[in-house]
Amino acid sequence: MNWYTITPLDILLFRDAKPFTPGERAWASSSFPPNGHTIAGALRKLLGDKIDLRITGPFLCRDETLYFSRPIGFVGSIPLVPLAWDDNSNLHQALWDKQQPCPLVKPSDRNKDNERKDEEIGNYKFREYLPFTTVQNYLDSGKINRGDWLTEDKTKTEIEPWLVETRSHNALQEGTRQVKDADGYFVENAIRLKEGWSLAIGLDQAIETPAIIQLGGEGHRAILQRVEVLDNQWQKLQELSHKNFTKGQENFKKGDKEHGKSIAYLVTPGVFERWESNNDRRSVCRAWPSEWKLAHAVNSNQKIGPLVSVSTASALPISCRIRDKDAPEKSIPAPQVFVARPGSLYYLNQPKELFQEDKEKKVRLWRQLGYSELLWVHFESQSINKESQP
Repeated sequence: MNWYTITPLDILLFRDAKPFTPGERAWASSSFPPNGHTIAGALRKLLGDKIDLRITGPFLCRDETLYFSRPIGFVGSIPLVPLAWDDNSNLHQALWDKQQPCPLVKPSDRNKDNERKDEEIGNYKFREYLPFTTVQNYLDSGKINRGDWLTEDKTKTEIEPWLVETRSHNALQEGTRQVKDADGYFVENAIRLKEGWSLAIGLDQAIETPAIIQLGGEGHRAILQRVEVLDNQWQKLQELSHKNFTKGQENFKKGDKEHGKSIAYLVTPGVFERWESNNDRRSVCRAWPSEWKLAHAVNSNQKIGPLVSVSTASALPISCRIRDKDAPEKSIPAPQVFVARPGSLYYLNQPKELFQEDKEKKVRLWRQLGYSELLWVHFESQSINKESQP
């Protein structure tokens, strides 16, 4: 993959998938970072509409360093673990719905001193975006040191790397100073990245840079720049992830189930669809892949799978457009899709590939646009709290 940064020259507009018509609903919501469809649309304007793209990202970038959404499965600096993986937890007597993923709990052998320190400083100093070195250590060791969570930056840019600017739009009646009754007023949110920050994407082809692209609503301009340093960073993460995936599978096949346990770390929005078998053929979005069946059964007829638990947050709505095959310049809005948030963690008894990884399947198109990117972490219960102090 060839890695590039996208540095905005102005504000950016990325409307979410909620229906919006000025006059009917006066507030246009926005989302950030942009999704893969938005990035692909900007690049195809530069390269040509018929170019097939394979995208990795987008991620945030600062000082030629990749930044990733923080893993959601932490309370402060304390990692959560599935109740089924912590034999010494005093919560085993609690009842929970076996049709849902196993509850997550604080580990019984957690560092109480660190927990107390976390409560004293509050959440406002914990990073929302972790640099490449921290994620690399997480994949290599299975833990994140407490010091890596804290930011010394007084501007807190690793907590909120962008600003949301509210812009109002008025249209006046001709010959008067009155706002139009219909389509006369609406408000939308614009995004402005803070100084030093940019977006980063990986592409399977080389582009001559620097180049100017039009990104997001109203086509605001941004600079596309090749940054070779990022190639090596992503390659290191991929090697560690593959090593952890292979290690977990091999241990599980050998019967060493304790060392087959793995965590899938979602670093881009995850699209996990399940088709209903009824006549209307509805597509239902899931917080986790439907091919990963739960590891605990409610009845003897239930198929056992690898998924033990899930740590995620509210889904994000996105939408794209469907092009007319006979007239590519024409398009209509596609159905709304709800994606799992980057940073979601999936706890499995053994690592399992996504259905979308199959190159013969149509859903592979989601992966080509950067969705559902997973990094694999090897889980070892005895190393949960053997962390270095800040």
